[in-house]
Amino acid sequence: MLNFLQMSVEVERKFLFDSDTLKAIEDIGDCVGQKQFHDKYFDTPDFKLTLRDVWLRRRKQSWELKCPIDPVNGTVEPGREKSLCTRYKEITNLPEIYQRVKEVIKVTCEDCKADITPSDEDDSWLNTLKLCCFAEFTTTRRSFTLKGEDGVKIDLDQADFGYHVGEIEVLVPEGGDIQSAQEKIRHTAQRLGLNEERRVEGKMTVYLKRYRPEQYAILLSAHVL
Repeated sequence: MLNFLQMSVEVERKFLFDSDTLKAIEDIGDCVGQKQFHDKYFDTPDFKLTLRDVWLRRRKQSWELKCPIDPVNGTVEPGREKSLCTRYKEITNLPEIYQRVKEVIKVTCEDCKADITPSDEDDSWLNTLKLCCFAEFTTTRRSFTLKGEDGVKIDLDQADFGYHVGEIEVLVPEGGDIQSAQEKIRHTAQRLGLNEERRVEGKMTVYLKRYRPEQYAILLSAHVL
């Protein structure tokens, strides 16, 4: 069993926002800045990563792997599709990302012919694992911290393909109190007047629906989306 480092669990609830929501956020929070970033997502041609709800992303020169809390076994956590919150492990150490991706897509050192140590300057490991970019877009993000709600962050995202969505996020160390994080998110949603009881689509879901309909349909039928 690999001992992964630099991991946290991202507990998050997405929401749609308008001018009233923005005013409510500004009333209870402080804007901590705006930034723009470009994301590229990678998978095998037969979707071995995303079919297991595993998302490999490059943002600028940094890599991140998001995967479900439960073991990667091709199934989705029971009841996940009904929850308003998502929960993912985040791995940011590239050598560990490489090992985890090999584990998920079941590539052995023999398949690779020669094992490698990936680096931010060398993308050859993507070809080695037959990974290719399936999504690419730019996001403009405004971020807020909340008064009197430690550890809660709100991001308002505008993607360059015309979709905007908000996120209430709490980061928890692996093994930490997920239930407490979900309660903080629920309380924040109440303060913002968010009464929506269905899961709001994230940027990736909308992107796949618009630009990668085949992959979207496959992931939808597998209950990943």
